[in-house]
Amino acid sequence: MNKMDKFFKISERGSTVKTEIIAGLTTFFAMAYIVVTNPNQIVGFNFGGELDAIWNAVYVASILVAMVGTLLYAFYAKLPFAQACGMGLNSFFFVSFILPEILSPQGDVIKGYREGLLIILLSGVVFLILSVTGARSYIARSLPDCLKKAIPAGIGLFIAFIGFKNVGIIQANMYTFVQFFDFHGAVADKPFFDAWKAIAPVVLALLGLFLIAVLDKKKIKGSVIITIASVTVLYYLTTWTLPDFDLGKIGQSFADFGSYGFIGAFKGFSIFEGGASAVVNAIVLTITFCLVDMFDTIGTLYGTASQADMLDENGDPIDIDKSMASDSIATVSGAVLGTSTCTTYVESAAGVAAGGRTGLTSLVTAICFAACLFLTPVAAIVPACATAPALIYVGVLMLKNFAKVDMSDITAAVPAFLALIMMPLTYSISNGIAVGAISYTLITLATGKFKKKDIIVAIIGILFTLRFFLVTM
Repeated sequence: MNKMDKFFKISERGSTVKTEIIAGLTTFFAMAYIVVTNPNQIVGFNFGGELDAIWNAVYVASILVAMVGTLLYAFYAKLPFAQACGMGLNSFFFVSFILPEILSPQGDVIKGYREGLLIILLSGVVFLILSVTGARSYIARSLPDCLKKAIPAGIGLFIAFIGFKNVGIIQANMYTFVQFFDFHGAVADKPFFDAWKAIAPVVLALLGLFLIAVLDKKKIKGSVIITIASVTVLYYLTTWTLPDFDLGKIGQSFADFGSYGFIGAFKGFSIFEGGASAVVNAIVLTITFCLVDMFDTIGTLYGTASQADMLDENGDPIDIDKSMASDSIATVSGAVLGTSTCTTYVESAAGVAAGGRTGLTSLVTAICFAACLFLTPVAAIVPACATAPALIYVGVLMLKNFAKVDMSDITAAVPAFLALIMMPLTYSISNGIAVGAISYTLITLATGKFKKKDIIVAIIGILFTLRFFLVTM
């Protein structure tokens, strides 16, 4: 136990083994949905045949890459963060590589899948080079102070929005885009039990949020994991439903992983056979994946490190070089194993909120992912209404960072606000950083406040502007 304490610096960072274990479980339950969501996003729809085989391969690969990336944080960076395949990027993978082959009469889905993996591999190699040379951390440190403070708050809103959306508290509306859950429509003309089953996820999620707040106010440790467990039990007891177990699928998943997943990236070089236009398209796609993953990671690191009070004197995350290297290696591993870009997960903030401060939190999360290889996905056991309160609560905690922005200085206030609001509204951390960087550059140039140190953020703005015009996402 003493060796573990010394290795992970548990006491040094004001934590305990018990707290770290609880934090690791909290992080896992907050992001366990990725186990089944990632293959769903990459395959897009269940068409059968080859797509079923790819689904199985990606299912196994998604778990393996989450283990690899999270273990890197545990033993190398020794930070309480977790990694998994990035949401949004997996949908972009489907739209760019799988869907065109499905729609084409002569399409080859396996070929498109492997070409996509090659692009992921190339972007990962670029990441690795930038990380080893220190360029990625230099770029992160070059962000203006107003964006460094706005990013964690924007991520807080983004996390809360994910929580609201996952459980249905926020619904789509064709006239206003979004609306509050329609209780009347859900219960109208239904027997009591059917009506309760329709509204139970929303009601239980809101009750869960209030429970976390009360427990935290009373200084009860483990408020988040207690709430997740309590709401899970209440959901199954009050709705009389059980998770869908499909143990027979596991063996086939491993078989398909061996056939379609492992080292699939190295079979995708045919993407360059289409001449100059194909090469240009591959370069644009590689740069796009690089930009989105880089700034998703940077944003997540600033957000979670700020929440954990693990920033240095300059307001930058501690051991940021190791974090960037961990992210880069995980991205390369994801491509080799057969899945989309792996990135540091914003849901790590849930574990941080539960007290996680060391790599032991990440180790516990990785062990939980390993269990998913041989058991029915835990994501199917814990309902969205149990994890949504944790995500919303993290949003509450992280929003306090915006109070540190100097709102009296318009050159700081406008970029900070745009970074804050664009993350949830565009459902993307990188888009928020992009709009913030572009607006900061334009305002400082127009007001004569642009300085030599702002060249990096200007380059970031230019690259994202090109991405917005050249690539559809």
